[in-house]
Amino acid sequence: MLHKIKLAIQRNLMQKLVLSAFLILFLVPFSQVSSAQFTDNPSTLSTFLSTTPFVYHDSEGFAIVVGMVESANSQAFITNVELQVKFFVGSDSEPLEILTGYTTLQVIPPNGQSPFAIRSDTANPNITKASVSILRFDSSEAKEKLLTVFSTDVFLEPSFDLLDPDPTLLFSGVLRNGDTIFNTNVYLAFYDVFEPSRVLGVSTIEIGDVEPNEEVLLEFNEKINSSAVGFLLFSESDKFYSDFVDVKIPPLQVSTKLVTISDVTVEDTMGNKLSEIKVGSTVNIKSETWIQFAADQKSNETAYTYYVQIKESGTSPYVEYIGKFDGRFIGTGTESQTIDWIPEKKGLFFIETFVWDRNNIPIAEQGPIVLIIVN
Repeated sequence: MLHKIKLAIQRNLMQKLVLSAFLILFLVPFSQVSSAQFTDNPSTLSTFLSTTPFVYHDSEGFAIVVGMVESANSQAFITNVELQVKFFVGSDSEPLEILTGYTTLQVIPPNGQSPFAIRSDTANPNITKASVSILRFDSSEAKEKLLTVFSTDVFLEPSFDLLDPDPTLLFSGVLRNGDTIFNTNVYLAFYDVFEPSRVLGVSTIEIGDVEPNEEVLLEFNEKINSSAVGFLLFSESDKFYSDFVDVKIPPLQVSTKLVTISDVTVEDTMGNKLSEIKVGSTVNIKSETWIQFAADQKSNETAYTYYVQIKESGTSPYVEYIGKFDGRFIGTGTESQTIDWIPEKKGLFFIETFVWDRNNIPIAEQGPIVLIIVN
């Protein structure tokens, strides 16, 4: 009898030990283990794309996607922000190319941002869109904000080439430094008027090594996207970085605003205004122009050339047609211009109008843009 009692007590102790061990195991905070793994492999949740990526083609036909990456981390510097870009042709669901690239800044400060610009491997004008995702990033040693950049002069120069109408930005500025630095660059990230703004392109001014307490003069003279209304000016070296400086681009100034273009219409041969036309049909593109005063005050005459440029709508508009009309204003007042066009392909097109003098200098702001559907 005593032996049976001892066995019952032992079984009861064993059950208690098993239950205690189970409870201890159940109460271990597994979430802390997962948190440690998250720290070793930081998630892209603390970085994000703060602007919609924008795709354009360079002069060689390569597609370039640009945008902005922002850090949501309020304490850490991050580096090696790796991006994956998929380039697509038309409405294809399968990408033509899948590439990786990095942000413009090597190190992004806490709650900071950096643009990126990634170029396709293939020169293909049919690349019309791209998707961008953040693959990974690493923590970084801190950099000091000891660089200062500012602009001293900004001027926009119009283009005199209808096939390449983007204006040229003439920019000068200054970089100030407090210590010896290496691998220094100054960047201009251009943006448009939308809200939030899209990054349209990123340009680099390579500086290199800079001596202590040195001021470096900055010069920039390049064509920019005609939709740009400003740019973010910033700099980075091996151990320093600067604030972002928002620089507005002044409106394009035509050298002599003699003429105003208005009332651009598309009409059939009977004079009926159209918003849709047929392939192979002849249409008239008409404009009213008003001259304020004569360029040649002695003769009271102004010789001019009126241009019509028609582009196919799309991410990288293709010039479908260019027509011109040579005329001469006598004194002031209004004149009408008409140019015939026979569309050869279907699609959505937009019509641009210009008036230049005989020295190929614009004497009017670009006329109102007209959209036309060709069926």
